[in-house]
Amino acid sequence: MAEHYFTEQAYTDSDCKDKIREKYGDRANILVRKTIRMKGLFGLFPREGVEMSGVLRSEPPFRKESRPPMDFEMEKKKILASVTPKPDPTLQLVLNEVRTIKEQIQSVNIAVPEADHPSIIRIREILNLNDFTPNYSRNIIDRIRKEFSLTGLEDFDALQDRVVEWIGESIQIYKEEKNRRRPRILTLVGPTGVGKTTTIAKLAAIYGTGFAGRPPLSVRLVTIDNYRIGGSYQIEKYGGIMEIPVSNVKNHGELKKLIALSAEGTDLILIDTIGKNPRAAVELAEMKQLLDACGSSAEFYLAVAATTKSSDILEILMQYELFGYRSVIVTKIDETIRLGSVISALADRGKSISFITEGQQVPKDIQKADVVRFLINLEGFKINRVKIEERFPGKKTDYIQWSE
Repeated sequence: MAEHYFTEQAYTDSDCKDKIREKYGDRANILVRKTIRMKGLFGLFPREGVEMSGVLRSEPPFRKESRPPMDFEMEKKKILASVTPKPDPTLQLVLNEVRTIKEQIQSVNIAVPEADHPSIIRIREILNLNDFTPNYSRNIIDRIRKEFSLTGLEDFDALQDRVVEWIGESIQIYKEEKNRRRPRILTLVGPTGVGKTTTIAKLAAIYGTGFAGRPPLSVRLVTIDNYRIGGSYQIEKYGGIMEIPVSNVKNHGELKKLIALSAEGTDLILIDTIGKNPRAAVELAEMKQLLDACGSSAEFYLAVAATTKSSDILEILMQYELFGYRSVIVTKIDETIRLGSVISALADRGKSISFITEGQQVPKDIQKADVVRFLINLEGFKINRVKIEERFPGKKTDYIQWSE
């Protein structure tokens, strides 16, 4: 009696049995069933299916009582040995086609973008020269692409004038608030080495000595910088020259008592603080607790050196947020030719600028911040000063005025 083997596959048991029954009728004897993974359309999205294998008899099946005994285990072994998967050449061809199509799609997606216009490349180089942050420069370049046509890009002078104007628009100048309460308390905070003590002395000179024909105010200098060698001596020296009283306080209680005693007869209290590493969160919190003695009406300003790289400026701005500073004083502006880092960092955090300082002369080397002062110091741009002064008119005075 001749025997033949068969193997069929389908997604379900019933489909597989129907398939066997339709092809082989009653001659099929299923011996092995197993679960397999079947490929979907074009070899994608595989799903679970079943595979059934067995024997085909060349004669009608014996009646149960007359069927000769069979070693079913032996039959299973034969079938399992005969049904090893074989590659389907047609399916492989389809898979190769799909792979080719996918590679073509990917090659389109990663195609090198069209080169920028020479004017855009030149603007990008100038922004990099000024140390603007990558994010700030990217926003400028994106705006150029949106607002300038190819014809417009040919006029580089007009393009650079517009870019300078956009930079100016991103610089926020602090607007003085009305202050009728006396004494007015102005506190300067910031990292070590940014020139806080010299800046405090300059402010004391402006307000306390009647500089440039202004009526002198009653000013008191306070320092809490008792941990830095020479810190108190420096501010005391400035105070002695200007005939302005200087006080040293060590804790919250002393500062609160001093402010209470100065309430009558004092117009302005200027507080010089300890320079702190912006990463020293605990020390900053301790200093904030001490300065809480100033009361809710105290004005905090953050001093940042123009020589600081943008990533450090961003960290300083964030770490000193607990003081609720009103604005930023940019110091040492004369020590760098690249102001892009401070402009872009302050713009990214939405911070305004109140003063700028340059040099050590008291009180000469301090000015009220204005947009033009920053723009005329940009490297690589051909600055039309008349045009930017018309676009960003500053106040007549150079200093923040005492508000009555």
